[in-house]
Amino acid sequence: MQTDLELEPVMEWFVLQALTGQEQKVEKLLKAQSKEQGLDIYIQDVRVPVEKVVNFTTDASGKKRKTNITKKLFPGYVFINAAVYYKGAKRGERPLNEPVWSFIRGIQGVIGFLGGEQRKPQPLSAEEMASILGASEAGQEAKVVIPFEVGDEVKIKSGPFVSSTGIVQEIDPEKGELKVNVTIFGRDVLTTIGIYEVEKVVPEETESAPII
Repeated sequence: MQTDLELEPVMEWFVLQALTGQEQKVEKLLKAQSKEQGLDIYIQDVRVPVEKVVNFTTDASGKKRKTNITKKLFPGYVFINAAVYYKGAKRGERPLNEPVWSFIRGIQGVIGFLGGEQRKPQPLSAEEMASILGASEAGQEAKVVIPFEVGDEVKIKSGPFVSSTGIVQEIDPEKGELKVNVTIFGRDVLTTIGIYEVEKVVPEETESAPII
């Protein structure tokens, strides 16, 4: 009978479900405590994929601000590359690596493995993990959040056209600006304005006529 030392560990990616808001804490604990307990040879990587988002806002004094925010791509989940299984002596056999499985499940903030039965978690395929890592790498470039679309009706909150309404014609996400068509004195004027200087006009709901 083979012992754990004679079995070959298999490194695979798994998804852990974590308490919302504790994903980074779980990541740090897994890395630090696996090293302390000598299990880091079975845990090669831990990831909480994030993306960078640029948001345009105004503060209470009306000053324009451009803020950078880091958002989790998969809130509530942590990805771990670990040897949860051994490669068994018999073809297709996959004995559970009990110390690693127990260690991961015992980390504060970890709810459990996602997918499969409790003691038989299913690893991600290479294609699935490549897609997740690709999304994470793409997310390293700041993405600008523009809460408007071409064709939206907006009301201008400041500047020479304050209180006027217009239709969004173009959007410049890099500068955080809109080109809005405003009617002034019977003429259409195309003006460039920051997205923090307008608000979307929400159409009023009309009551439907009663069915007779």
